[in-house]
Amino acid sequence: RPELLEVTATSRHYVDRLFDPDPQKVLQGVIDMKNAVIGNNKQKANLIVLGAVPRLLYLLQQSSSSLELRTECAVVLGSLAMGTENNIKSLVDCHIIPALLQGLLCPDLIFIEACLRCLRTVFISPVTPVQLLYTDSTVIPHLMSLLSRSQRTQEYITQIFSHCCKTPEHQTVLFNHGAIQNIAPLLISPSYKVRMQALKCFSVLAYENTQVSMTLVNVLVDGELLSQVFVRMMQRDQPIEMQLTAAKCLTYMCRAGAIRTDDSCIVLKTLPCLVRMCSKEHLLEERVEGAETLAYLMEPDVELQRIASTTDHLVAMLADYFKYPSSVSAITDIKRLDHDLKHAHELRQAAFKLYASLGSNDEDIRKKVSELSSGLFFWFVFMRYKRVFFFFCFPFLTHLLFIFFFRSRRQRT
Repeated sequence: RPELLEVTATSRHYVDRLFDPDPQKVLQGVIDMKNAVIGNNKQKANLIVLGAVPRLLYLLQQSSSSLELRTECAVVLGSLAMGTENNIKSLVDCHIIPALLQGLLCPDLIFIEACLRCLRTVFISPVTPVQLLYTDSTVIPHLMSLLSRSQRTQEYITQIFSHCCKTPEHQTVLFNHGAIQNIAPLLISPSYKVRMQALKCFSVLAYENTQVSMTLVNVLVDGELLSQVFVRMMQRDQPIEMQLTAAKCLTYMCRAGAIRTDDSCIVLKTLPCLVRMCSKEHLLEERVEGAETLAYLMEPDVELQRIASTTDHLVAMLADYFKYPSSVSAITDIKRLDHDLKHAHELRQAAFKLYASLGSNDEDIRKKVSELSSGLFFWFVFMRYKRVFFFFCFPFLTHLLFIFFFRSRRQRT
């Protein structure tokens, strides 16, 4: 096709300019390439196929290259990484991560920020092996040392940490290199992005980790206990993302034994916040995350289950997880309706988890659920979502069905 040939020829021209013997022409070629790939995934794919990435990485690593050229190369590589997952795979295969990590040893802040921005884009992709961050034992301590350089380095590094902390081993590495001491002050940063990424870091660090959670509970941030900082972040005037992530931090600390289940920050703050996240006014992802986190929080504690069952009509609220279209999805909000319909299974699964957690220990709560929900409704759920049903709450829902049929039989007699 003529159109494809034209794009390929143009892309070839951009790549050829990277090999010009005149450094100024190379720099201008990289700048022109940067402008050409913005928002153009086809152009990005063509440049990758034509071999632009190895040349850009070579120029980026050469000490003879000017700082401006090296920085522009990092910017272009970051733009290429914002394309498709195949783009990311190609960049990783070209060993972009070691090259960018090496670039962080340069003292120039603008170049460091460009390298970190590109690394952040690469690491947040699901196709990037996070273990590549931990291959060289000097990388994590160096990243910790860069946290103080600027708000951008703080944002990018904490985002990298939060996406690359996947296992207890990763938690231990970050903990041992001072993640808590270095990241805690960022929770009061003037930048919302920095505060949010720092909060996400603590969320992944504390998850099912007693050592981290026990340390967090004693940390002071500007003279205030960290748990109280999290409580402030759950206030209604804060963005939903921040409220939910702060609630997750306190939930994980509680489940790890660092905070008692009857502590006021759990009973009066965290639990009501998570219940609030389950309401139909929130986006689907928020409702799913809220329900799953709430189920995890109260799973082992009967008293929390009782409190939750009487908080803001939670049991009745969960019934809305199965009803589509929801009452808030008006015709004028068709995009949200379409999004919710596509992800309805995820919402129902979250509701099953919460139902199972609510009724796992208390007979009165199980009866309450059965009174608010008809047996026919649960039979429909069983027939349509058998796999989720059996996996999460077969014993609980079987009990509800038994109550329904027993009552029906008694009424007939």
